[in-house]
Amino acid sequence: MRGRAIKLSAPRRLVGDLMRFSIGVPRITVQRQMNIRPLVQARAGQEARPSWSVLFLKGYALLARSTPELRQAYVKLPWPQLYQYPTSVASVAYEREHDGERAVLLSRIKGPEHHSIGELEALLKEARTLPVMEVRDFRRALKLARMPTPLRRFVMWLGLNFGRQRANYFGTFQFSVYSGLGAESLNPLTPLTTLLNYGTIGKDGSVTVRIHYDHRVMDGAVVARALEKFEEILNGAVADEVRRGHAGETAG
Repeated sequence: MRGRAIKLSAPRRLVGDLMRFSIGVPRITVQRQMNIRPLVQARAGQEARPSWSVLFLKGYALLARSTPELRQAYVKLPWPQLYQYPTSVASVAYEREHDGERAVLLSRIKGPEHHSIGELEALLKEARTLPVMEVRDFRRALKLARMPTPLRRFVMWLGLNFGRQRANYFGTFQFSVYSGLGAESLNPLTPLTTLLNYGTIGKDGSVTVRIHYDHRVMDGAVVARALEKFEEILNGAVADEVRRGHAGETAG
């Protein structure tokens, strides 16, 4: 059957390269059925309701602050080892329109645990609404995508395996959700140590939360305990901040 060849766009090349590096990560998924009714009620009581993405992002950053394994990465330079970062760097996936196609692009937030919910909301809004080439991370990624394939992949390999710089270029964890579209991703891939996603949130506060993790860095029991603590953080520290409505203050 005669069809037509479609040249790979810059965003599609980036996704292909990320999948190339992700496929070699021994990734395991642990999920927990949570009830976040206190957070649901706290959010419902606000006139300007923060997005669920922001609330989960803030909660996971607080979780990583007290769970060192979530701030570690397996790197190969100068030899295979684990590298631990002092703070988290979130890599958030966005669907943006670029050159006539819908593209998935990643933007980083350094130290999300140190930002208030309102500040995180503003950062996510900028990445969702500013012109693509005005977002530094998007612009840098698209510039990388224009490099010749061997050079581009070598640069990415270096960035992923040089511990000190890995978080600066790629982040420490990835955040990607489709629950706003009524769907869930069961087997997402990332070259980072963990990827957080969750399903649709019921009116009673029920939600399925998953951490997809690199088994070279940690074991399942660590993740299972982390998910239990994550539920406590969402219903505790995050819900408390929502109730206070301190959109402009920096959280400690």
